[in-house]
Amino acid sequence: MELVERKGRGHPDTIADSVADAISVALNKEFLQRWDGIFHYNLDKGLLVAGNSRPEFGGGQVKKPMLMILGDRASVSVEGETIDLNSLVDHVTRDWVRRNLRYVDPEKHLRIQNEIGKSSGNLADIFIRGGEFLGANDTSAAVGYAPISKTENLVKRVEAYVNSSDFKRSYPEAGEDVKVMCSRVKDELELTLSVAFVDRFIKDERDYFRKKEEIRSAIAQFAKDEAGAGSMEVSLNNLDKVGRGVDGLYLTVTGTSAESGDSGQVGRGNRVNGVFSPCRPSSSEAASGKNPISHVGKIYNVMAFEIAERIVGEVQEVREAYLWLLSKIGEPVNLPRLAAAQVAIASGADSRDVTKRVNEVIESSLVPATFKDVIDRLIRGEVTLC
Repeated sequence: MELVERKGRGHPDTIADSVADAISVALNKEFLQRWDGIFHYNLDKGLLVAGNSRPEFGGGQVKKPMLMILGDRASVSVEGETIDLNSLVDHVTRDWVRRNLRYVDPEKHLRIQNEIGKSSGNLADIFIRGGEFLGANDTSAAVGYAPISKTENLVKRVEAYVNSSDFKRSYPEAGEDVKVMCSRVKDELELTLSVAFVDRFIKDERDYFRKKEEIRSAIAQFAKDEAGAGSMEVSLNNLDKVGRGVDGLYLTVTGTSAESGDSGQVGRGNRVNGVFSPCRPSSSEAASGKNPISHVGKIYNVMAFEIAERIVGEVQEVREAYLWLLSKIGEPVNLPRLAAAQVAIASGADSRDVTKRVNEVIESSLVPATFKDVIDRLIRGEVTLC
């Protein structure tokens, strides 16, 4: 049995994650341009509060805009020079919305509340102490695994398909708020999708259900082609009810439920490998928005998955690998307190030899060059975290 979920870019939780990390990357750039170094911040406490709207056939209205609240702490003043954090947060948030959500007007449909406060002295001091690697600013554990399963890959592929530019050209009524849940029992798959329909493209209830079936059929065909053998059931917008009018349909003005129906929060969405799989061990830390040079909740989340992938790729007998990393606050981020792997190996493999080679992969991964590479990619925003 397997359960896998993915939330697309228009889902409120994914919006919150994506905006938090977009601000993080922009702040990194500002720090480096001004002071050639990154100072303390953590921006992983974000909340997208749903607005209020009135969808109508042919096009409705947003009555009350969504509210993006950014919290936590940041050090943005050094030697009398200060980063205008309000302007940065406002610009980055609206720019992300403009680029990713076709029918959300970031000026009309979004309010921004910046509640990012000044960093505490003891956490800010970590950055002043310097050193090749900073001390971890938290005691935290992370876990990653490899390889991604066929079901997990299917869920990622289906969401990417529905949110692709080609799909949107064929079905402009399909909004960006897409959620895919898949259950697998042996070789039987059940895909349940939610896709926010955009009301301006829907004439009436009959038109909605006609277009819904067209979209469901297209998704089902794509999913079956991707999955290959085995039975599959695909359902879409299962809450819909014939005869209930607008209120009986998943109809939105902007293509996201955040306009009225659902709020979002950093850390409630996809894990750093792009899915959330309840059957797998999972880190509790939200990676998006965290500081990329001192917060292990970000660094170790990424490294755990990448090391697990290395184990599977380099030790042929390993069929599946799980990798745990634990930090201890104050100790250098490149020196985990604990690194441990659990592996499933091929029948007949020499477990002692496999153990030796897995340990070699772990040890060769936990070297300064690897940490610097991961940190540099996180600073530049080159790692997709949701």
